[in-house]
Amino acid sequence: MRVIFMGTPSYAVAILDKLIEKNYNIVGVFTQPDKVVGRKKILTPPDVKDYILKNNLNIEIFQPNSLKEDTIYEEVLTLKPDIIIVAAYGQILPKNILEICPCINLHASILPKYRGASPIQSAILNGDKISGVTAMKMGEKLDDGDMLGFSFLDISHLKSDEVFKQMETLASNLTIKILKNLNNIENFSQFDALSSKCSKIKKDDGLVKFSDDAKEVFQKFKAFYPWPGIFLENGTKLLDIEFVSGNKSSDFGKIVNLDKKSFDLQFKNGVIKVLKIQEKAKKPLLANDFINGKRLKIGDIL
Repeated sequence: MRVIFMGTPSYAVAILDKLIEKNYNIVGVFTQPDKVVGRKKILTPPDVKDYILKNNLNIEIFQPNSLKEDTIYEEVLTLKPDIIIVAAYGQILPKNILEICPCINLHASILPKYRGASPIQSAILNGDKISGVTAMKMGEKLDDGDMLGFSFLDISHLKSDEVFKQMETLASNLTIKILKNLNNIENFSQFDALSSKCSKIKKDDGLVKFSDDAKEVFQKFKAFYPWPGIFLENGTKLLDIEFVSGNKSSDFGKIVNLDKKSFDLQFKNGVIKVLKIQEKAKKPLLANDFINGKRLKIGDIL
């Protein structure tokens, strides 16, 4: 089986690595172009390309700005793929490529929920207890193709980075399972009435206010960990927190409890325990060091 792989981040690397481990014939890899990263503006390859180069794999890499570029269709045809596997690639496949051979996407949600760019964060943000990976045949519309299989995960106590890591394993194993049984798998159409969409996460999404519901603030912390994180209107980052209770005091922003390792902040409908914090333009501090440095006491407003 001649396989073209399309993917970009570490989630995609895990799937590609599993395909190589199982001796699938990877005839080409498509990934996003290199990007300038950091203050020093270093041109950095995406994770998939970095993996191929570091492991000295003899696989041709393609990095088009768009799959609609004039030469791409012919290049894909030349590779004579039997199947195209897609995982967090970051580009929409045009109709002419979809018609070359079956295209299977490993999407990090239980479809039809969370079609789009941020399925993991969105599931956590909404307080879902169960999520997972869906293998689906790709169509022209975003994440709406027939479903081939699922793998489920309890995400109720996990932060986003932990979910991503476990999803990598689920998606890798599901990919191999689907490929081994491709000719015998029954397709299931998605029920559009149950569908939902999610957009790309932006830095500003991490803003929280003391008037926000405490439980929702905690879900936001888990969803946006480690990036973009959550931060107050004054730029102070809440780097490690816990949801404490449903206390409904209206003293929003006040410190309602202190101990040696943490302090509790009043939000709407509840209290958030702060374990680590970083003021704007300052270094991160454990709550104990922050308390001592500021000489905080119960009743103070952060």
